[in-house]
Amino acid sequence: MGGLSMEHPWAFTFGLLGNVISFSSLLAPIPTFYRIFKSKSTEGFQSVPYVVALFSAMLWIFYALVKTGEGLLITINAAGCVIETVYIIMYLVYAPRKAKIFTAKIVLLLNIAGFGLIFVLTLFAFHGETRVVSLGWICVGFSVCVFVAPLSIIGRVIKTKSVEYMPFSLSLTLTLSAIVWFLYGLLIKDKYVALPNILGFTFGMIQMVLYMFYMNATPVVATDAKEGKEAWKVPAEDHVVVINVGKADKSSCAEVRPVTEMAGDVPRRCATEAAAPGAGFARSVEVV
Repeated sequence: MGGLSMEHPWAFTFGLLGNVISFSSLLAPIPTFYRIFKSKSTEGFQSVPYVVALFSAMLWIFYALVKTGEGLLITINAAGCVIETVYIIMYLVYAPRKAKIFTAKIVLLLNIAGFGLIFVLTLFAFHGETRVVSLGWICVGFSVCVFVAPLSIIGRVIKTKSVEYMPFSLSLTLTLSAIVWFLYGLLIKDKYVALPNILGFTFGMIQMVLYMFYMNATPVVATDAKEGKEAWKVPAEDHVVVINVGKADKSSCAEVRPVTEMAGDVPRRCATEAAAPGAGFARSVEVV
């Protein structure tokens, strides 16, 4: 399969391009965390998109290692793991006590217990090609969940007639990432990398169409009660999980990235984590 092999020059080209696009998606939350650093407060931002984007990246790295010869999946998702970990640490430093406890719980349940269970089951319960297949479908299932996450943002745009929480540049980046990783998966004949990005491309196109439709519309002013309820919704960028299906960051955010890039100015930020395979929610959730 050798994504890094020059025997497949087009696959290598698309994989390399996917790494570049997904990496840019992983950096999308930087303005959000700079704001958090300056204000010394998380200002209602959620940690879930970053945790999910990290999990997505971990899954895709494991898949790439088990399958072997998938260096381009490993590079982008390794970068995703490092970047998402930095985001989570910063969040824990400045978040209120209740948010810190919640974040710690989901990290323990998802990234440690959840990933540990998948690791043990696939390593000891399956062997040979069956192991690759089972792990591949686990990655596909999670990547689909990451790409579906932006539905709340799409609903919010329609309801408020405002694209404040869904920047066009982010939607475009995630769409391009999904296209590139789909072609990469197609060329190396890896359906587990290609399939989730079909959904990522579809949601990316929907977001761009909605942006063009509502960009000049008069926003609906929400009541205080509604705004209070909406405050906890995850911003578009946080869904970027790079799904690096290739992430998962977050609008994906997905590749898986969302993938992650899953957060007015406040939510204008993640993946996620999921345009590339893994890196993802995402945020990407670019996620491989």
